[in-house]
Amino acid sequence: MAKRSAPEVNAGSMADIAFLLLIFFLVTTTIETDAGINRKLPPIEDETEPPQLKKKNIFKVLINQNNDILVETKGEENDMDVEEIRQAAIEFIDNGGQDCEYCQGDRSVKSSDNPIKAVVILQHVRETEYATYIAVQNELVAAYNTLRNREAQRLYGENFTTMEANFNDGGYEGNKELLEEKIKKIREMYPLKLSEADPKEVK
Repeated sequence: MAKRSAPEVNAGSMADIAFLLLIFFLVTTTIETDAGINRKLPPIEDETEPPQLKKKNIFKVLINQNNDILVETKGEENDMDVEEIRQAAIEFIDNGGQDCEYCQGDRSVKSSDNPIKAVVILQHVRETEYATYIAVQNELVAAYNTLRNREAQRLYGENFTTMEANFNDGGYEGNKELLEEKIKKIREMYPLKLSEADPKEVK
């Protein structure tokens, strides 16, 4: 009996199938990326000499390699926990030592003149843990948000963070121009002056 030859497999379309599978996996696969810190950088301006700052208008937060936090304010240095930083920053920014009718602070001569002149500086060393740095930064930003919310409630009966969310909402049906003016006024009363200094090298 004659031996049958096995039928050949038509492999002509295998390349097309592999190509379609490759496209499918490229389209459906998601690649996780590390989320960064959302910050809007200031516009580039002509190089000018930075204004001189009074020492009492500077609230300096230092984080060392052991994640210990040192706060320099009112001419003193104090060790603080992360949970204490927000209130300390609020007291410094809202001190109202000079020309601030809306400030509710102690008006200490050793602390900031007003929120417009107050500057918060955050500095760390390269060995500082990322989680600690972000936690401290969040507390400093929260201090500004607390003061902005307070003034927005006093002036407009609204929460500042809600006002910002409404302004950024494409479906907001209110008067956006009026809302923008309100937001601008609150930001001018409490400008976010948070300087993130370059990390130090540990010697």
